[in-house]
Amino acid sequence: MEGLIDTLNSLIWSNWLVYLCLGAGAYFTIVTLFLQIRCIPDMLKQITQGEKSESGISSFQSLMISLAGRVGVGNIAGVATAIAFGGPGAVFWMWLVALLGSATSFVECTLAQIYKEKDRDTGEYRGGPAFYIEKAAAHTSARPFALVYAVIFAISMILATSYFLPGIQANGVAAAVENAWTIPTWISGVAMVVLLGVIIIGGVKRIAMFASLVVPVMAVLYIIVAIVILAVNAGQIPEVFGLIFRSAFDQEAMFSGMLGAAILWGVKRGIYSNEAGQGTGPQSAAAAEVSHPAKQGFVQAFAVYVDTLFVCSATAFIIISTDMFKVFEGQSEDGAVRYAGSLPDGVEVGPGFVQEGLNTLTPGVGPSFVAIAIMFFAFTTVLAYYYLAEVNFTYLNRWVNNETARRAIIWVLRLLILVSVYVGATSTPGTAWALGDIGVGATAWLNILAILVIQGPALKCLWDYRRQKKAGLDPQFDPEALGIKGADFWVKRKADMVAAGTWTELPAAAAKVEK
Repeated sequence: MEGLIDTLNSLIWSNWLVYLCLGAGAYFTIVTLFLQIRCIPDMLKQITQGEKSESGISSFQSLMISLAGRVGVGNIAGVATAIAFGGPGAVFWMWLVALLGSATSFVECTLAQIYKEKDRDTGEYRGGPAFYIEKAAAHTSARPFALVYAVIFAISMILATSYFLPGIQANGVAAAVENAWTIPTWISGVAMVVLLGVIIIGGVKRIAMFASLVVPVMAVLYIIVAIVILAVNAGQIPEVFGLIFRSAFDQEAMFSGMLGAAILWGVKRGIYSNEAGQGTGPQSAAAAEVSHPAKQGFVQAFAVYVDTLFVCSATAFIIISTDMFKVFEGQSEDGAVRYAGSLPDGVEVGPGFVQEGLNTLTPGVGPSFVAIAIMFFAFTTVLAYYYLAEVNFTYLNRWVNNETARRAIIWVLRLLILVSVYVGATSTPGTAWALGDIGVGATAWLNILAILVIQGPALKCLWDYRRQKKAGLDPQFDPEALGIKGADFWVKRKADMVAAGTWTELPAAAAKVEK
């Protein structure tokens, strides 16, 4: 089984996926005219706007669900793994993936809003890659192929988020707790299963509420601790940045010849962490109540920055500034140690790097703080994964006409993710990460190829939003005026507003789509 997993991992995570992620991000950066830099004011503004409704959650709650999925073990253990196998230069490539990925995230999340729909059982908004892959081609000859492709994506996402990926998060929690307080992994597994079960029964609203309370607090605290570490090691800051940039371009003798590994691990862990292009962000983006799809696209584009440029960078600075890391040859712990730093013997690749880094500030505190951070980060990520799996089950459930059967299927999903959490908590880290990489890689392949083909409506949305803003209007979305087909929710929304007398026709100059 391990041989099969390794083979699948190497096939999915070939250099071609690295090229695809970087290439797609660069392309969307160009066609949106560097949206990720130019539109930062719009991103910050939209985070605080938008009201929740009976069917949708607020833009902020949607962002928190998205960040719950993005900010997890990958921000701690994943960064440590990237540095261990790719050298400090891997951090630069994580930054680059985030910068380019922000544009990719805007496109996929805007598409999710355009083609969202209401769940016939709960009335909540549902959307994501499976939905927009099918609906964007609904009025074309490619519809049969698109339908099959959408189903394949939904199944892949369900497998990834209901079994593969939760195991990584649970494994990270169990390992950190055992290292900090010597609590057996099976006890951590049982505790997570019980708490997770209580929350997911409450559906998306309870998940959103929990994420909105926990994610901001833990992210801010973690970043503050990193800033304190940097302040204590202020003299090391220039060297930290210098080492990262030199290593990223194979200009550091100590890590000579590791450029390929730095790029591979930086991109791999960057994608796993910020999830841009992976197809996970669009599901929570579709759940938001907004008047124009681009609004939530901006919010989700900023989520990539929060995850990688803030939280992942905090981890990297803690590790590198305190010299608490090792770098291995051959991209494996079985390889020779290229650099050992000041790391004590016996510390494995993962959260231990960060724990030892924090111990340089206050001895003995590191393991407990990292364990608590991972507990909250990873647990909220598992909640987000459950939501993603539920959305894709809902997509497949559209062909199940019996409501009782549909609800039974959701309960099967809940049991599956609970089992996944326990198995992940008690399994070996290597297997958990390998399965997670397979899940991330497969959905990234499927989603990025899809949005490269159906990007048009998202770009139309962007220019429509900008023109309406220039005219001093609060952007309202009218898909028919833009020639976008398949956006049935928005067509009905406009019709309802016209009937209620609350729709205002836009001036011709504002409605015209131009760059």
